[in-house]
Amino acid sequence: MTRYLVVPQWQGSPSSRAMQLIDGAQAIAGDLPRSATTILDVPMEAGEGLGSGIHRLSALQRVRSLVADALDGHDEPVLTIGGDCGIALAPIAHAARRTPGLAVVWIDAHPDLNSPESSPSGAFAGMVLRAVLGEGDSGLLLETGTVASDRVVIGAARSYDEAELEAVANLGIAALTVEALRDPDALAAAVVATGADAVYIHIDIDALDPAEIAGNAHPEPFGITVSELTAAIGRLRAVLPLAGASLAGYSPASSASATDDLGAILRVVGALA
Repeated sequence: MTRYLVVPQWQGSPSSRAMQLIDGAQAIAGDLPRSATTILDVPMEAGEGLGSGIHRLSALQRVRSLVADALDGHDEPVLTIGGDCGIALAPIAHAARRTPGLAVVWIDAHPDLNSPESSPSGAFAGMVLRAVLGEGDSGLLLETGTVASDRVVIGAARSYDEAELEAVANLGIAALTVEALRDPDALAAAVVATGADAVYIHIDIDALDPAEIAGNAHPEPFGITVSELTAAIGRLRAVLPLAGASLAGYSPASSASATDDLGAILRVVGALA
């Protein structure tokens, strides 16, 4: 049985709607099986940057520790629900410890490959994948080599900063466009080509086309559809075991509208679970 860990973290987001991520996470939690779901009590304080170039670093470190503790002892795959994309760091570390040959699939309109030096916002949500590869501030990263860059596959990214384009080229990261992902076999083929033993899947809902979901603080046009995304996940899961997954970025415009997109989101949750 899949376990669910809900982490309503907002401190890693650059958005003016960051705190709406709390409403989004709680709305999703309301439709998850209660007996299999843990909701973390995320501290509300913003935290301090501590001279790191990462805004709110101290709060992010505290939440990472809480997530790691909650995952400790779980051998079955856990689906972590955010919150911002920073919630994926500890679950990926947990999955990588159990599966040395882990591939990471990062499906996001933005590749999240900035460093504290290159980030235009200082928001950790835009640095998470770079931290997974062991680059960034020592307070928030995995050890170098924990996840190999040639076992990372980005999907549906269509808004790159210059430093992120350089990272993809220099680190040998595979990147599938939205058009490529419309072939339901493309993602599975790309991950199998890495030689991985298992896969971790992270999804930011901004990978979806804005016509598919309204609760998105950073809409990017020409995204994938829910049907295309779930088909790609299904084909991938048919060929490789899932070591863990995360879903982030649901930021409804108000608490009153927080349930409006749940039909689409729960289809994605179902594909991952």
